[in-house]
Amino acid sequence: MRDRKIDDQALADAYNAALALEKAGRIDAAVEAYTRVLTLDPADHGGVAVRLAALRRGEVPAKAPDAYVATLFDQHAEDFEEILVDALGYGVPGLARDRLDALGLGPFARVLDLGCGTGLMAEALGERAGEIVGLDLSEAMVDMAFDKDIYDGLYVAEAVEFLEDNDEPAFDLIAAADVLPYVGALDALFAGMAANLNPGGVVVFSSEADESADAGFAVTPHQRFAHSRGYIETQLEASGFALVEATDINVRMQDGAPTPGQLILARHR
Repeated sequence: MRDRKIDDQALADAYNAALALEKAGRIDAAVEAYTRVLTLDPADHGGVAVRLAALRRGEVPAKAPDAYVATLFDQHAEDFEEILVDALGYGVPGLARDRLDALGLGPFARVLDLGCGTGLMAEALGERAGEIVGLDLSEAMVDMAFDKDIYDGLYVAEAVEFLEDNDEPAFDLIAAADVLPYVGALDALFAGMAANLNPGGVVVFSSEADESADAGFAVTPHQRFAHSRGYIETQLEASGFALVEATDINVRMQDGAPTPGQLILARHR
């Protein structure tokens, strides 16, 4: 929800002007224009913070702005699966299911699907999940998932806030497919996961990879976060997880090329 009245036309004009300058290679002018966009829209529905970080002209934020993530996926909900699965070759839910099976993990009585989108993870898990709860920042995505009738509960919520406030019983598996590309700092997310898992519970999640990131995470040229494996493992350890497996994967195709990533499974001690 927007904090105050925004002139949508003025915002669109300002954002498009900044984007045109960026595409023309006039980076200094683009940065100034993006800064003006933020004055019109402090909640940052256009994701200016991550665009500036991708241009190496702004601080790397701890995560993508909530308003940006919700807006991005609301806009693409109707054709989400066609774009992500068919056009970009996204198959993380199936990869997660296959690794869980290969390691003999599951079935799971209670599952939490963070960033559930249209329900691809729930579909992949099938009968491996007893009761499954999903949440997503995008109301349009949750509506699509609801229509599939595959979740026992659905929430429109930000992941860390949900994990901090959740009063439901603990879970046996928490899945977070394609969540980390919109989260940089992982301490709060992993701590929240740990607080909502039964002892011995499992997490499975994907991340785009960047082993050169000085802080352990960085914003890619495509305005998503990538993480180093060392940073992920350090944050898991700090939150009481033991790494089970880390597998190199192709997260998706981007501009005709694979996006290097990792599929991580860990167990809560």
